[in-house]
Amino acid sequence: MGEDGAVTSAPQRPDGQTPAPRLIATDLDGTLLRDDKSVSPRTVAALAAAEEAGIEVFFVTGRPARWMDVVADHVHGHGLAICANGAAVVDLHAGREFVQVRALPRDTALTVVNALRAAAPGTSFAVERTTGINYEPNYPPFFQDPGATVATVEKLLHEEPDTTAAPVLKLLAHHSELSPDEFLTLARSAAGDHASITRSSPTALLEISGIGISKASTLELCCAERGISPAEVVAFGDMPNDVEMLRWAGTSYAMGNAHPDVIAAASGRTVANNEDGVAVVIERIIAERAAAQP
Repeated sequence: MGEDGAVTSAPQRPDGQTPAPRLIATDLDGTLLRDDKSVSPRTVAALAAAEEAGIEVFFVTGRPARWMDVVADHVHGHGLAICANGAAVVDLHAGREFVQVRALPRDTALTVVNALRAAAPGTSFAVERTTGINYEPNYPPFFQDPGATVATVEKLLHEEPDTTAAPVLKLLAHHSELSPDEFLTLARSAAGDHASITRSSPTALLEISGIGISKASTLELCCAERGISPAEVVAFGDMPNDVEMLRWAGTSYAMGNAHPDVIAAASGRTVANNEDGVAVVIERIIAERAAAQP
């Protein structure tokens, strides 16, 4: 398919007018970033053009704040990013300072741990806090953290007596035998009444947040503060943790490399992340805006 030919049209209002975008919300890995985790020059230019045109850009990712250096130089204006699947809002202009935290209660996390151990024996866990990640001995750390504590998840979730423990942003659960989607379906059945469970990894690695916490719910809060409606948001994503956000946004695009559930949730499609699919759409938005000027 041709580059622009692979991008479907944006949905329209009954009167035939497409809502003017005021905010772009984009996932990072598999979406804005290329597979080598870089931001292409074309994408850098498109992000800057959007901000110059008065369209705010929000990075909305499952990544923790400490992994945001890759895009820290490309967030303009407000400087904010939504991290940990909506569990945190951080200020990239202020050294990744936490602006808002939507913590996972530790007793809820333990309830989920017990449910998953019963439903999927062999599950191992990690605990992502505002201060970093800690994990069980048999959990496969995908990014080695020399400062991590290695212990049972019960110990990792133990409340310190002085109540100064860093908030838990999300619980991570890994299984070495189940397929990713099989593990997700099983976990939601076993523990979905207690927490929000999703995934973004190609492996059987689940990301577990407090009930009702998602990229969509935190983005909705950020947009409400700015008086921006869902109809004025354009969102991009590629994995199941993007589904709620794509359904919420007035216009949404699944990447050419997206998971089938993402394709079903989005209102449009663009080309793959390695083909700068986000930039392709932003460029078209900017061009249409310029053409509409008197």
